Amino acid sequence: MSLSILARDSAQPYRSRVVVPLPRRVSPPAPGWPPPTVDIVVPVHNGEQHLAAAVRRLHAFLRQRFPFSARITIADSASTDGTAAIAQRLAAELPGIRVLRLNEKGRGRALAAAWLTSEARIVAHLAVDLDADLSGLPALIAPVVSGHSEVSVGRGRRADLISRAYSRLLRTVLRVHFREAHRGFEAMRADVARRLVPEVVDRGRFFETELLIRAERAGLRIHELPVNRTGDEPRPASPPGSPVLRSLRP
Repeated sequence: MSLSILARDSAQPYRSRVVVPLPRRVSPPAPGWPPPTVDIVVPVHNGEQHLAAAVRRLHAFLRQRFPFSARITIADSASTDGTAAIAQRLAAELPGIRVLRLNEKGRGRALAAAWLTSEARIVAHLAVDLDADLSGLPALIAPVVSGHSEVSVGRGRRADLISRAYSRLLRTVLRVHFREAHRGFEAMRADVARRLVPEVVDRGRFFETELLIRAERAGLRIHELPVNRTGDEPRPASPPGSPVLRSLRP
């Protein structure tokens, strides 16, 4: 199917062709089965080296230690390596996995396509490298499930220099109050995503930052949760400079 997303700030729609393999779809659910509470999206581009291990690890955690019904959506944004074939094998082997394929690159495009086509109550996403400690995932989702917050964001306990500078710039120039905007560990109510995502102009690496800015300016409650990282190296934040973010200055 084709998904057309029109941002209010732009006259041009962002179009991505979402190819869903019908034999492997778990959406919509079978008759008598309720939709999952949480849809966790793993956006990926040319991630054949990490995808299988990451999804298996996440799937095992969800089955064994996650208190809510959940589905994993692998959102493949125009990969040219073996990512698509690996995603299909995972969907065939493991229950509760949906695969989306887009014909254009862009992390934001992948998240938008997955979130806007999900029937879950809560949509979330994790980076494909899954360098966050998954034990913090229930605590990330719980404030959204309970109604305490509309958006929940995991932030690193020890930010590197670039991350701290980027966050300080956002708070100073754009006058936002959240501490970090690009950690790859977020969740929100699906109805909030359906309202906010079409307004987000940046469909690349600044998608999450712009989404959080718009959420805060809409008066939504954003819960920030410190999370541990499993990797030895800190993940640098994307350097500032998006024209879209500059346009959001108050």
